[in-house]
Amino acid sequence: MSINGAAARPSSPVRVDDHVEARINQRERIIDVTRLITKRVDAAAASECFDDRSPPAPNRNDTFQPPFAVRDRGAGRPTKRDRRQIDRVRGRGC
Repeated sequence: MSINGAAARPSSPVRVDDHVEARINQRERIIDVTRLITKRVDAAAASECFDDRSPPAPNRNDTFQPPFAVRDRGAGRPTKRDRRQIDRVRGRGC
């Protein structure tokens, strides 16, 4: 996440005319702040406080991925060995 090109944290304060870039759910979001709000408001009111300059979201049909690991119905929970193999394929483990 960055504000005006500088690294930022989610709790970083923003001001009017700030340019915010963030990666949310594998999608690049680019926002220009137009107005500040001091309390929580509904989504419709919040959307009036910024200009969204993000590129369009990819079509869901283009990003379709087949199911990762399909277990036979009734096979039960994965064993410790199965879990380690799944983690290796996903890139989480050893």
